[in-house]
Amino acid sequence: MTNEILMVVDAVSREKGVEREVIFGALEAALATATRKRHKEDIDVRVSIHRDTGEYDTFRRWEVLDDEAENFEFPSRQILLSYAHQKNPDIQIGEYIEEPIEPVEFGRIAAQAAKQVIVQKVREAEREQVVSQFKDRKGTLVTGVVKRMERGDVIIDLGSAEALLPKTAMIPHEGLRPGDRIRAYLEDVHSTPRGPQLFLSRTAPQLVIELFKLEVPEAGEGLVLIHGAARDPGLRAKIAVSSKDPRIDPIGACVGMRGMRVQSVSNELAGERVDIIHFSPDPAQFVINSLAPAEVKSIVVDEELHAMDVIVDEAQLSQAIGRGGQNVRLASELSGWELNIMTEQAAMEKGEGEAEAAKQLFIDQLGVEEDVAEILVREGFTTLDEVAYVPKQEMAEIEEFDEEIVEALRSRARDVLLTKAIALEEKIDMAEPAADLLGMEGMDEHTARLLASHGIKTMEELAEQAVDDLLEIEGMDEERAKQLIMTARAPWFSNTAEG
Repeated sequence: MTNEILMVVDAVSREKGVEREVIFGALEAALATATRKRHKEDIDVRVSIHRDTGEYDTFRRWEVLDDEAENFEFPSRQILLSYAHQKNPDIQIGEYIEEPIEPVEFGRIAAQAAKQVIVQKVREAEREQVVSQFKDRKGTLVTGVVKRMERGDVIIDLGSAEALLPKTAMIPHEGLRPGDRIRAYLEDVHSTPRGPQLFLSRTAPQLVIELFKLEVPEAGEGLVLIHGAARDPGLRAKIAVSSKDPRIDPIGACVGMRGMRVQSVSNELAGERVDIIHFSPDPAQFVINSLAPAEVKSIVVDEELHAMDVIVDEAQLSQAIGRGGQNVRLASELSGWELNIMTEQAAMEKGEGEAEAAKQLFIDQLGVEEDVAEILVREGFTTLDEVAYVPKQEMAEIEEFDEEIVEALRSRARDVLLTKAIALEEKIDMAEPAADLLGMEGMDEHTARLLASHGIKTMEELAEQAVDDLLEIEGMDEERAKQLIMTARAPWFSNTAEG
């Protein structure tokens, strides 16, 4: 029978493409199972097959437990350390005492058991092969054939594996049918109890980037750089490009002769229109490029809010915004800036409103006359912090101000800010957050009291907040706000799962 074992191992290894060691392990497990079935007791068995000859040895074994172990429940499979030491003085807790027993023959019953174990091991090995084959391709373009539909999702045959294209990652109204050949972006790869899962996307902005790298040789070779993409899947997309070589026109390279290259990408994306934008390291210029074909008159940049007011002519307003806000939304996503499109009149009114608010702030908080407040606003001051901490010589350059006025304004502004800070700390110290908010994971006492001082005293109240609500709290950044809100909402999801 020893030759038969080696023949089985070689045959299965060749047929399934699985390593011989995996098959040997499966056979050892099957022979151990067959041996256990021959005994009335619930024994533990280990089988060791000699890899060269196919011969095998069988051992009954007992796990060594501490003499004080509370889980000593199976004397047929376990032994206490004091007894184990009588057989082997060097044995340690957790090791095994083994005794040779008569092996079972590799007959029909053992072969059947081996077949079941081998099938399972082969499946596991195939799953691991799929995961290892595709994990390095995560974030790349894959090509496959539509195999079948499952509850709205699509199963894609990639040749050596199947992948899932979820309904949520499909281009809207794209009529995929079995047999269609498509390209998709490999978004994720991981193992699950049901096997390896390869998750594809046809809506990811990265898909557009990968398609252009495929269609445009200059992009594939790195001569044309693609800096980013934004999409409204199935309708419109924008990509930002630049060139390493000044002799290469990046937009022309991506468009191709008679638009062939961009048309190929568009056809792959169910007719999605693709705008190719010239990238600029200057954020304002990049936004102007991104909003094309609309023409921009001027831009006001707010670095603190990471936002821009984009001023256009009245006639250009609808084109700049786009149908349903599509153009400005894609430009904002591509550039990474929040964009506010407005006419010159609206910008003027907004500026006047902000100037009036700043003027009133200086009159109320600094106790200055209206003409002094107007001078501060005219010179670009909008907050008390700017008045308090702008370099002294900068304020001294204002024609109407002498050194005494400058010092008085700076001193008053600092006093007001200090008073506000003290009042805020007192308010925070007096605030009483609920026990669940104080004890929430990732929460510290200062943050809990800070939230409570703004009326957010329980986890439930925190869970009901939006990120923008928390950003109004001084010292709170977006990442911290998201983390706190998601932690507070965790009970909602666990309750839903239990229900």
